Order: sequence, then structure tokens, then C-alpha cells
Amino acid sequence: MKTAIVILNWNGAHYLQQFLPVLREYTNSPDVDIYVADNGSTDHSLRVLGKFFSDVKIIMLHRNYGFAEGYNRALSQIEADYFVILNSDVEVTTGWLEPMLQYLQQSPDVAACQPKILSYHNRTRFEHAGAAGGFIDFLGYPFCRGRILAVTEEDYGQYDEACDVFWATGACLVIRADVFENEGGFDDDFFAHMEEIDLCWRLKSRGYRIVCIPQSKVYHVGGGTLHVEHPRKTYLNFRNNLLLLYKNLSPKQLFPVLFLRFFMDYLAAFQLFITGKPQNAKAVFQARKDYRKMLPSFKSKRKENRQKTTQTYIPEIAKKSVILNYYLLGRKTFKANSG
Repeated sequence: MKTAIVILNWNGAHYLQQFLPVLREYTNSPDVDIYVADNGSTDHSLRVLGKFFSDVKIIMLHRNYGFAEGYNRALSQIEADYFVILNSDVEVTTGWLEPMLQYLQQSPDVAACQPKILSYHNRTRFEHAGAAGGFIDFLGYPFCRGRILAVTEEDYGQYDEACDVFWATGACLVIRADVFENEGGFDDDFFAHMEEIDLCWRLKSRGYRIVCIPQSKVYHVGGGTLHVEHPRKTYLNFRNNLLLLYKNLSPKQLFPVLFLRFFMDYLAAFQLFITGKPQNAKAVFQARKDYRKMLPSFKSKRKENRQKTTQTYIPEIAKKSVILNYYLLGRKTFKANSG
């Protein structure tokens, strides 16, 4: 079974120099190839690859297509049984890949999986982007085993069992190549952020399982392209979250959820403003404005999703609001929110 590890790089020469040697050291199977898809970098990434990593295969993309379209273009040029989508700022560990590939080979109903993601800078804590597997509440707010909103938990083995999840992180995502291609890959219009949640929602609604395999472990720097508080990140997260909901919610849920989100988004903008982040508050307004502009082009996507949906109930969607649990009840761990 052929596996392709694909790193989408944009001006990340320093990460390639730091983490590619570790990846090569701990990935030595003849059935695994390592690719770097360069998303129109303007730094010295290509010189670094040519000088130090001649064994790594390079896919040239001539401008920055973003995470979603960049990966779609790169993966369309690769023949493999499994794709491993790996951020450039991830440090893998010994034996990181085998448990996930074995699980996929033994479980034909599982489309994708992720490892346990720990923080590179605080190595005993989970990392924001994925932690020990992603979930979502009924209002569309993502959370993880090991991370609620911005609060990450210490890892003391509490999530060390393999677990079905709602979404697997794009920081380190192992997916069947034929499923990725047949189900449409990432949505190019997302550009970056939440495209993996959109893909996973489609997979879950069509009967596939997604699993976190914590026997595999990696460390993630996080915020390698955009800092967590950058207004551009705020914009993409709010806009794409609304697009995510519009594409995937059932007709019964669509209006009430989007109605509530109207008020909650503006409340979030107000909180950002009064806490000294006026540019982030402005980004929320712009996100909602651009979401409305994009709605007409998403009608066909929503129609296709509804036609292909076979699962009306997905247990990994929480029935209670993680936002209300967090702010009103002080529930800041996964177990407190899953009870």
C-alpha cells in the first residue's frame, strides 16, 4: 500500500530545515514517499529543498492557492493509497505513522484518522489544532478532546484510547486517497481554516468513520502562517464557519442555528472590541458580510450535500452549546462538556 506524505509549504524554509530531518528519520518505509508542494513561496524554501533534501519530491504551485486549493492541486498529481496531510511545523516521533495506517487497513469503514497532537512549545499539553480529536457543537463551534476554545489541557493519558471523532485536524490528517478524491477533497472557496472540518462533515454524513489514534503522537508549533490572534485568522474562521454550517446543516436546523449565530457573532465582535482588539472585531463584521456575498455560489454545494447525505444523526455533534458551558458554567475540559 503506497502512502504519500505531503507538506504544503508557503515561505516556511525555516520549518523545512527544522522538521524535515526528523520526518525523514522516523519515516523510512519504502512504501512511503515525502512530497513538498510549494505554494508559490518567495523565500528560500526551494533552495533549502534542493541543497539539503534532494530525496524529497517537489510539486511546484506557481502562486499561493491557500491550504484548501493548494492541497487539492498537489494531491491530484500524486498516485497513492493513502494521503498524509502534514503541516510544515509538525515534529513527528518514532513510530508515528504505523498505528494510523494499520488502523485504516483493518477498518474499511474508517475514511481518515489523526494522531494525538501535543504542543511543541509546552510538550505536556495538547495543541489547539486537533488535540486528541475534534468535535463540534450544534451551533457549529469546534472543540477537541483536550481543548475547549482557547484552553488546552495537560496530557496525562486521559484520552489515550482510540476514539471516533467528528473531525480530524489538517495539521496531521491521514486519509484514504480514493475517498478524498471521490468525495470532492477540500472546498477551494474556504482558502484556509475549517476546510478539514467541512470535508469531515461530508464524510460523516455519508457514513464514514473518522478516528483519533493516540498511540501515534506528534508535536505541533501552531500559528506558523497566521498567529492565533491575527485579524485575518479571525476573519477566515468566522466566515468559513458560517459557510460550513450553510453547506452541511439539515433543513430543520439551518434557520434556527443561523439565527442564533447572528447574535452570537456580533456578541463575539463586541467582546473583541472591548478587550482591545478592534481589528479582530472588524474582521467579524467583514466575515459576515462576505459570507452573505458567497451564499449564492454555495447553493449548489448545499444541494449536493443534502442529496448525498445518508446519516441524519451524527453522535459526535454535541447537543449542548460549548460556548454557554464555557462562559456560564465554567466547563473548560472535554469531559466536563461531554457529560
